[in-house]
Amino acid sequence: MAGTALVTGASSGIGRAVALALAKAGYKVAICARREEGLKDTDAEAGALGVGGLLVLPCDVSDPDAVEAMFTRIESAFGRLDVIFNNAGTNVPATSFGELSWSAWKKVIDVNLNGMFLCASGAFRLMQRQRPQGGRIINNGSISAHVPRPGSAPYTASKHAVTGLTRSISLDGRPYDIACGQIDIGNAASHMTERMAKGVPQADGTMKPEPTMDVQHVADAVVHMAGLPLEANVQFMTIMSTKMPFIGRG
Repeated sequence: MAGTALVTGASSGIGRAVALALAKAGYKVAICARREEGLKDTDAEAGALGVGGLLVLPCDVSDPDAVEAMFTRIESAFGRLDVIFNNAGTNVPATSFGELSWSAWKKVIDVNLNGMFLCASGAFRLMQRQRPQGGRIINNGSISAHVPRPGSAPYTASKHAVTGLTRSISLDGRPYDIACGQIDIGNAASHMTERMAKGVPQADGTMKPEPTMDVQHVADAVVHMAGLPLEANVQFMTIMSTKMPFIGRG
């Protein structure tokens, strides 16, 4: 049975596709991202599909005060939160580790890990106090939560850390009927994967194009995870372009 949901990083790409899919599945959906214009475009697309009226919440997920204000708005508007797709993320250009700057490292960690923590924490606390108690947290990991690409230290480190965060939330959420799972996505077609058609660095030093998959497959997978009863959980799911270099990478 559908309820209420929050999708972070919903101004484009995977976040937008998931927000639209959840709305079509009957959820009341709040969407957040730094770019308000992108969020309005997501809401307009939902309206064109006949599932408009998304709650648009511009928010920098790395800002604790902004995240706290966002959850206050959600609780006021919806009364509760049943699902969060904790998706907001960023990256920097591929950089050899010896040339990696502190500012590039911090930019990625602030959003991909600290932002993931802040949003999961806000959702967890709301799910603890609402009645009936409980809910579901779905963290967006990555293929990089398993193996790195060349020059990807901040992104890979952040996604490995997300896996540890997911496991900890799963354990600590048990007494409160809070389920937590993670979806690891490989090469879903979006603005972040457009460069793959031209070629991306491989572990053997070459540049090769990589296949991608329709982002709708990711959206459908998240809707499936979200719709399970709280007695069941997809702890980890990997969904990827079948022929991308993941199995056998390196």
